[in-house]
Amino acid sequence: MNKRIRVLHVAEAAGGVERYLQTLFKYSDKEQVENILVCSQNYNYKKFKELADRVIVLKMAHQINPSSDIKVEKALRKIIKEIKPDIVYAHSSKAGALARIADLGLKNKVIYNPHGWAFNMQQSAKKKEMYKWVEKILAHFCDKIVCISDAEKESALREKICKPSKLQVIYNGIDLEEIKNTVPKTRKELNIPEDAFVVGMVGRLSKQKAPDVFVKAAKLIKQKIPNAYFLMVGDGELRDQIEAMIHNFDLDSSFFITGWVDNPTSYMKIMNVGCLLSRWEGFGLVLPEYMACGVPIVATNVDAIPNVIKNGENGILTEKDQFIKVAKAVTLLEQDKTLAKKIVNNNDKRMFQYSGQRMNQQIKLIYNELKK
Repeated sequence: MNKRIRVLHVAEAAGGVERYLQTLFKYSDKEQVENILVCSQNYNYKKFKELADRVIVLKMAHQINPSSDIKVEKALRKIIKEIKPDIVYAHSSKAGALARIADLGLKNKVIYNPHGWAFNMQQSAKKKEMYKWVEKILAHFCDKIVCISDAEKESALREKICKPSKLQVIYNGIDLEEIKNTVPKTRKELNIPEDAFVVGMVGRLSKQKAPDVFVKAAKLIKQKIPNAYFLMVGDGELRDQIEAMIHNFDLDSSFFITGWVDNPTSYMKIMNVGCLLSRWEGFGLVLPEYMACGVPIVATNVDAIPNVIKNGENGILTEKDQFIKVAKAVTLLEQDKTLAKKIVNNNDKRMFQYSGQRMNQQIKLIYNELKK
C-alpha cells in the first residue's frame, strides 16, 4: 500500500479561507491524502477535527506583530520538524509568510495560496509596495502558488511576483451537496413578511465588502419597491456604524443583521437577489453559493468578480461604490422576471466548475506532481 501524501495546512484568516478548507477536506481522498491543519484561534477547530486527520491551534495575530509572529514561526518550525509533512500548504498572506519563513531549509515542498493578494486591497501606496516586495521575496521559498482566479494570476504576472510556471489557477470550490441539502430559513422565524422582496448581502461587515454601499442602495430600493426587505448575513468591525446608518435612514423595520452564522446558504435560499459589492475581491466564494441557491446576483466589476459573473448573462455588474446603480440593478431584477430567470438558468449550467470535487482533483494533481 502506497504511503499517503502528508499535507500540513497553515491558516490564520477565517471566513472564506475557513470555508475553502472545509470543502477541501470534505472531498479529499482520505486513502491517498493525510490532511493536518494548523489554524488560528479564530477557527471552529471542533468542526475541523471531524474533517482533518489532526488539528493544532496556534494563537496568531491578524496584523503584523513582531513578537507574536516570531513565537508563531518558532512553534510552526517545531511542528513541521515533528510531523515531517511531504507538503506544507499555506493559506492567505499572513499564514503564507509565517509558514514559508518557518519552513526555510526543511526538506518538503511548499504550496502557497494567497486567497486574494494583499497588495490589491485598498490601502496606502506605501503599504501596497511593501506587500508586493514581501510577496516577491517569499515567492522564492515555495514551489507552487495557487491563484483562485484568473485575475489573481494576472495581478501576479503584472507585478512580476514570480516566474509564470510557478502560478496555477484553481477556482475555489463549494460544497454543492451540502448546499442542496441545506434546509432554508423561513421568513416567519426571521420575522420577515411573507410577501417581502428580500435583498441580501452575505459577507463580513468590513470596508472590503462595502456594507455602507448596500445600506445606501437599500434606501433607494425601498422607495421603488415598498415591500423590499434587507438581510445582511455576517458581522464585523463596521457593525455599529452600519446599524447607525440603517437607523438614520429609518430602515430599522426593514433590516435584519444575523451576525456570524454557520450556515449562510440557509439564509441565501430565501433571498430574491443576492449582492456582493466588494471594493476588492480575490474570488468571491459567495458568488457560486448564490448560484447554487438559485439567487440572481448583483455584484461589483472588480478584480476576480468578472471572471465569475458576466454582465447581463449570469448576473448584473456595477462599478464599485455606485449605490445608485446597485439600486437600479436590484429594481430591474424585481421588475424583469424574465431576466432574473435567465440569470438563474445560466448559473445552473456553470455549477460543476465551482464544485468541491473538481477543486480537489486539481489540488491532488499538484500534490502528486510535487511529490515525484
